[in-house]
Amino acid sequence: MALFHVARYSGPEAAGAEAEAEADGRARALLERLRCRARERQLQKQPPQQEPSEPAEAAQTAQAAGKRRRRPRRTRRRKSGGAPGSPHAPPCKRRKADDEDEDAGAGGASRGGAGHWDSGPRGADAPPRPRFCRAESREEAPAGNSVGAEAAGSPEGQGGPPPEEAPGPPAHALVLGGFGRSKAPKVQPFLPAWLAEPSCVGKNVTEGLVSIEDIPEVHPDLQKRLRAQGISSYFPVQAAVIPALLESTANGFLVSRGGYRPSDLCVSAPTGSGKTLAFVIPVVQALLRRAVCQVRALVVLPTKELAQQVSNVFSVYADATPLRVALLTGQKSLAKEQESLVQDTADGFRCLADIVVATPGRLVDHVEQTPGFSLQHLRFLVIDEADRVIDSMHQSWLPRVLAAAFPSEGTRDPFALLQRTQPRAVTAASVCCPQMPLQKLLFSATLTQNPEKLQQLGLYRPRLFSTGSVHGGPRDADVDGDGDSGGKYTFPAGLTHRYVPCSLRLKPLVVLHLILEMNLSRVLCFTNSRENSHRLFLLVQAFGGVRVAEFSSRYGPGSRKRILKRFQQGKIQLLISTDATARGIDVQGVQLVVNYDAPQYLRTYVHRVGRTARAGKSGQAFTLLLKVQERRFVRMLREGGVPGLERHDAPSELLQPLAPRYQEALSQLESAVREERKQKAA
Repeated sequence: MALFHVARYSGPEAAGAEAEAEADGRARALLERLRCRARERQLQKQPPQQEPSEPAEAAQTAQAAGKRRRRPRRTRRRKSGGAPGSPHAPPCKRRKADDEDEDAGAGGASRGGAGHWDSGPRGADAPPRPRFCRAESREEAPAGNSVGAEAAGSPEGQGGPPPEEAPGPPAHALVLGGFGRSKAPKVQPFLPAWLAEPSCVGKNVTEGLVSIEDIPEVHPDLQKRLRAQGISSYFPVQAAVIPALLESTANGFLVSRGGYRPSDLCVSAPTGSGKTLAFVIPVVQALLRRAVCQVRALVVLPTKELAQQVSNVFSVYADATPLRVALLTGQKSLAKEQESLVQDTADGFRCLADIVVATPGRLVDHVEQTPGFSLQHLRFLVIDEADRVIDSMHQSWLPRVLAAAFPSEGTRDPFALLQRTQPRAVTAASVCCPQMPLQKLLFSATLTQNPEKLQQLGLYRPRLFSTGSVHGGPRDADVDGDGDSGGKYTFPAGLTHRYVPCSLRLKPLVVLHLILEMNLSRVLCFTNSRENSHRLFLLVQAFGGVRVAEFSSRYGPGSRKRILKRFQQGKIQLLISTDATARGIDVQGVQLVVNYDAPQYLRTYVHRVGRTARAGKSGQAFTLLLKVQERRFVRMLREGGVPGLERHDAPSELLQPLAPRYQEALSQLESAVREERKQKAA
């Protein structure tokens, strides 16, 4: 018996014939396996009432169990062997092929076929078939329901009857697709009752006016003063807030047995609706009966100019009374302001002010550094432009004011008749000792509806007066009786909103075109930074033909006061400003507001455009937008409830006559900026 078989090297023709025979054997074996799998799949597709065959049962069992079927191993081509499963293959290869056939019989329903096969004889010069066979098997074997498998089980590839069509997906199957674009429902936050259900006030100041005689609670002397100022009727906000405040002071200053602690008031009304007079009249009338001069009303405002304006209003209505008003804004030295607050006498410090109007920072300075300045008798704490003052809570001015208003045990005045303590739960013991309450009054055109921010103020049973919808609350669907859905904020009825698309290079030219074309006498232009305001001022000044001034923090308080006064008198046609004048400044006769730089937030836009169309008058607001800003800005204003936003185009034909002077102004601006840089460097 020979132990070794010696195979001699054969020539090219013999080698080619052996390779072709080997490829034909493998192709036949693979085709046979594919036919078996196709028959098994056909049996699986038969209706369930028929008795399935054993191979189909095995395939279904394996599929239900989630068994992962092994992929048949590809045998390497050898020169000295035949196809797997053929008699010419070595014993080990034959056993592997048999095992693969058994695996294919058990779970071959998930493998695919390899198209049509040609088992006829091939010539020696034909391309080698094994490469084609292996590529087809690699690409189509993993596909469970591939086209090749269907072709293998078709009449052309198998010679049997055509298979039945596959039934539709079962009822419990998950069908993918049908993902239509749908708007997600807006989550409605849960608001406290006083925020969700405010006392609605008319937003149109020209409608619903109330005559002075219709509110008899106002003191006759104050009614005479109102008529002297040319006021014959109250605006809707004033007619609603003034009686509510006077009612809280009807029983005097003290909360005694049988009395009550007044509720805090929050007022959200448009710019120019008369909010300042709504708290000036009740505060002055409540303090008319005071016997000793003490600080009983404190008004906190965010800017110096606004504080000066409110102080002037208090002085007008307290002029013929014994009440005294003090202004603390830092425009004077600390010593000068201390002289208007307290007086050092032989018997101790004597208070000189009943009403204090202050900014938060300067107020904290006097609380900590002014001897004898006491807030223990404070009755009213008025916060105007409350949303911005709340944003400055990082200065911790409110906790310091409350600490001064409710002193601790060690800092109390032992000779004081009435000792004020921190408010606590109302019980029989807590109301037996009379004390003066501290009532907080909040006013703003953009009062926040965030309970978390309002909680910082420690409001007591607050009551809200609002002219618009409570955005985000449950009343958004039905805000006004006339069907106006409204938005976040309310705007003056006589204000027209427009935006002008333009390029960055032509923005100053568009501003000049609007002023010269409309021939307006008072135009207020807002920028986002002090540098932009200054450069636009220099450019318009170099252009000529327009009386222009700049209002920003580059100037001191005295200079800004003079500039604002000249603008009110009509001596300045265009006032270019930062947001320093956007809060509460009441300038009579502003006809146009131009947003040279688009505001980033809706709240900023509300206060900017609120400088015009005040007290029922008409006004216009133009915003210059770049192409990249237009979409976001329009969406922000529409979501905020801006009525009737219009587009205003500035054609190049109208700007062309101004172009030569504009180019000269640009060259002068460049030289002016260069000179300023040299001066700063020196």
